[in-house]
Amino acid sequence: MPEVRLHLAGPTSGLGRLADADPGGFRTPYWAYPWGGGLALARHVLDHPETVAGRSVMDLGAGSGLVGIAAAKARARQVLAVDVDAYAAVAAPLNAEANGVEIRFLLADLLASEPPEGVEIVLAADLFYEEALARRTTAFLERCLQAGVDVLIGDPWRTHLPRERLQVLADYSTADVGRSGQAQASAVFALKASPQS
Repeated sequence: MPEVRLHLAGPTSGLGRLADADPGGFRTPYWAYPWGGGLALARHVLDHPETVAGRSVMDLGAGSGLVGIAAAKARARQVLAVDVDAYAAVAAPLNAEANGVEIRFLLADLLASEPPEGVEIVLAADLFYEEALARRTTAFLERCLQAGVDVLIGDPWRTHLPRERLQVLADYSTADVGRSGQAQASAVFALKASPQS
């Protein structure tokens, strides 16, 4: 994605040295690679800036900050990037700085919480790769909808997506982590309110 510059893992990135030096144990560096859903959602936001322009945006599961950076470039009023990984808390602001945009980072697990005050749209990419995480994510995003917050999801059609609740907005061909750069189908979805809500 030429519009966004990211510090990524690679043979000369020094990530291995960082992992070796971490006395607390180095978790899987989800933030060090662009994922398929994030690529699709970032592309969609850049191609349709009216989605976020002038709005307060939350990039949920921000990782590298790719989606939040795209939102900032598309003239979001403010961007809150949220992730549970302490390394993402360093990587995302560094990537934002490399792109000349500002994002605020929150190191937290919000999935059991109510949506933060003032957020108008949540952008959630690649949070449906495990069943338990997908359930928690869907429940949180449902609370966002109930609070009047719009929800867009980017994902390469993983098994645990709540498909019956999704409206496809756009299809993309992206690469994904662990697929050696192979192209695969990804999509951007709007989450629809539950019939019970």
